[in-house]
Amino acid sequence: MLAVDYVNPLIGSIGHLLTATSPTVSLPHGMMKLAPITTPGIADKYLADRIFGFPAGCASLMPTRNAALSDPASLSSLYDHDLEQATPYAYSVLLEDEGIEAEMTASYQSAHYRFRYPDASVAAISVGFPANGSLALLSERSAVVQGTLNGVTHYTFLAFSQPVERFGEWRSERQAGCMLRTKAPEGLLEVQAGISYIDAEQAKRNAGSELDGRSFEQTKQAAREIWQSALSRIEVTGGSEEQKTIFYTSLYRSLLNMSSITEDGRYYSAYDGRIHESAGRDFYVSDNIWDTYRCLHPLQLLLDPERKQDMIQSYVRMYEQCGWLPQFPFVQGDLPVMTGNHTAALIYDVFAKGYRNFDAAKAFEAMKVNATEVTMLPWVHGPLTELDRHYMEQGFYPALRPGESEWVKEVDGFERRQSVAVTLEHAYDDWCIAQFARDLGYTEDYEHFMQRSQNYRKLYNDATGFMSPKSADGEWIEPFDPKYGGGLGGRDYFSECNAWIYNFHVQHDIEGLIELMGGPEKFEERLDALFTEQYDGSKYRFLGQFPDATGLIGQYCQGNEPAFHIPYLYNYTASPWKAQRRLREIMKLWYQATPTGICGDEDNGAMSSWYVFSAMGFYPICPGKASYEIGSPLFERTSIAVGGGKTFTIHAEGVSERNKYIQAAEINGRPLAEPRISHADVTGGGVLTLRMGDRPNKTWGAGSIGAAAVGGMDNI
Repeated sequence: MLAVDYVNPLIGSIGHLLTATSPTVSLPHGMMKLAPITTPGIADKYLADRIFGFPAGCASLMPTRNAALSDPASLSSLYDHDLEQATPYAYSVLLEDEGIEAEMTASYQSAHYRFRYPDASVAAISVGFPANGSLALLSERSAVVQGTLNGVTHYTFLAFSQPVERFGEWRSERQAGCMLRTKAPEGLLEVQAGISYIDAEQAKRNAGSELDGRSFEQTKQAAREIWQSALSRIEVTGGSEEQKTIFYTSLYRSLLNMSSITEDGRYYSAYDGRIHESAGRDFYVSDNIWDTYRCLHPLQLLLDPERKQDMIQSYVRMYEQCGWLPQFPFVQGDLPVMTGNHTAALIYDVFAKGYRNFDAAKAFEAMKVNATEVTMLPWVHGPLTELDRHYMEQGFYPALRPGESEWVKEVDGFERRQSVAVTLEHAYDDWCIAQFARDLGYTEDYEHFMQRSQNYRKLYNDATGFMSPKSADGEWIEPFDPKYGGGLGGRDYFSECNAWIYNFHVQHDIEGLIELMGGPEKFEERLDALFTEQYDGSKYRFLGQFPDATGLIGQYCQGNEPAFHIPYLYNYTASPWKAQRRLREIMKLWYQATPTGICGDEDNGAMSSWYVFSAMGFYPICPGKASYEIGSPLFERTSIAVGGGKTFTIHAEGVSERNKYIQAAEINGRPLAEPRISHADVTGGGVLTLRMGDRPNKTWGAGSIGAAAVGGMDNI
C-alpha cells in the first residue's frame, strides 16, 4: 500500500478536552485548505451531526434541491461517517437530507467541487460569504465573491460547469449569501474556485493556471500524486498497519503548517498592508511558533531544507515590514500569543545545521529587537513594561503574591504574568541568540545573551527542588504548590502546565540543570517521580485546572508541548533505557488510529511531528544544537530522503512490541556508544543500526553523561 493510502484525516477529530482536528484537504504548504463546515458550536468535528457547506476561500458552497428556501442561511444536511471518505487530497460525503453526493479536491490556490443531484431538474447551490461581502455574476458560468475577514480582503473566483442564475439573496449581521439555480444534465454540477489576497483578477488567474482543462478526477489524481511524493520522502517497513496509519497521518499533518501565499510572483502582506514582489522566493504564513519550534520545524527542515530557508526569509521579511518578529504569523498578521521569543530558536536551528540561504544579519537584528525592545508579557505585543525592566535588571520575571492585585495595566487579565514560564522560555531563546551572535562574530552580544541564558537558575528553589515564582523583592512566593500553584492553567506562574513540567524546561543547558538538581542520580530520580506523581485528589480536579495537560502519565502530559523533550532527558542519565521504555509507552497509549487518537491540541502539526520523530527513533531535544537523541523506533527500517540523492536509514534489527530496548548500535558500521547522533550523520546519508531486545541493556549509552550536553551550554 502506498504511503498516501495510509493517511486518515479523521484521526484526532474528537478532542480529549480542547481542540479537535478537521479532515483537511490541501496540498503540502498549500494556500487552499478545505474541510466540511459542520454544526456550529460542536467543537469535536467527528461528533458534529450536520454539514452546512464546503469552503471556497471567503465563500462557502452548499448544494440543494430547493432554490426557494425560506431561510437559506440555515441550509444544512445530516451526514453519516460510514458514507464519507476523507483523504489528504479529496473529501466526499452523502448529504442525506437531499440525497446529494458532494466531493471536493484541491490544488495550491484553487479547489474543484463536484455535486451529484438525484434530480437534474431541481438543482441549486447556495453561496455564502461574510456579511460585509458580495457576489457578482461575471457571466452565466462565472462569479466573483469578495469579503473581508480579520481585516484582510479575500477574493474567490467561481467557475460553473453549467449556466447559473441568481434566484435570491440574504444578509444578516454575521453572514450573507445568494442562491444560484442551474439545470444540471445528468444531475452533475462542477465548480472550480480560485482564491487570492491580491484582487479578483488574480483569483481568476490562480484558478485558470491550476485547473483549466482539468476534469475533477484529474485534479484529484494530481493532488494524490503530490501527496504521495511528499509522504514517500520517509519510507517505513515493518510495524503494524495501525502504526503506519498513525505515522503517515502524522506526517501529513506535519506538512500542512506554513502556507505559501505567493501568487504569480507577488504576495499580499498584512504586516504592512502592501503587495510585494516575491523576488523568486515564496512568502509563508500560518505558524504556531510556541508549539512548532520544538520538532515540527526541525522535521520540515530535515525533509525540505530549501523550502525551510524560504520560510526563514519570510520571517525576516515580516520583521522588515512590521518592525518585530511575529509570534504566530497568519494571513491577517501576527497574533502575539503564548510565551517566549521562539522565532530565535527556529531561525538559529536552521543556521546551526548549516543552512544559510537567508539574511542572517537581518535575522539576528530582528531576534535582538524582540529580546530587548518588545515586552515579554504573554499574549501582549507592545513596548517594554516595568516587568520587563525588572527582568533585565534582576534576571527573572516577578510574580504576584497570592491575593495581590495586578497593577501593571498591560498584563492580560486571563493569561496573567506566567512569570516562571516567561523566565525559563526566554533563557532558552537568549541562548539561541547568543549562539547566533557568536557565529556572526558579535562578541559583546554573545556574552550578554549567554549571561541572560543562565537566568533559569534564579528561579530554582533548592529547598523544594522546583522552579518556583519570586516576587519583585526577590523572595519566594509562599505558599506555593508545585502541582496546583498558579490558578487556571498555572498562568500566574506557568503556561498551561505546572511546575512538574516546567522543572525540566532548560533545553539549552541540561548539564547545568542536572547540577542544580544535585547530579545525575538525583536528576534521574526527579524524572522517575514525574511519571508516577499523582494528583493529590481526583483527576478531574487536576484536569479542571489544567485542561491542556492531557495525555497524562503521572504529572507528565504528552498532550502539551512543553513536555515533549522530557522523556529524552533520560539520555543524560545513567539509564537511557528508561527513555526507550517511556517513549514506547507514550506512543502506544496516546496515539491511535481513531477519532480520539491525538491526546492534545494538534497545534498546526506539533503533536504529530513528535510522533513522526519518535516513531523513527530519534528526536531534536534542543533546536539550535545540531544533534538528535536516540529513542526506540517502531519500524524495522525507516529510510529518509535527505536530499542530494542521499538516504539516511534507521535499521532496527529484531524490533517488535516487546523488543523495544537497544542492545547495541552502529552508525555506518562504526560502534555507537552514545544515545545521540549528529545532524551531519543524518544528512550525510548512511545507516544507523540498532540491535533490539526485550530487556534493557543498562550499560548501552550510560557512559556518556558528561559529554551529553557537549560542553554544557555551547552548540554542537
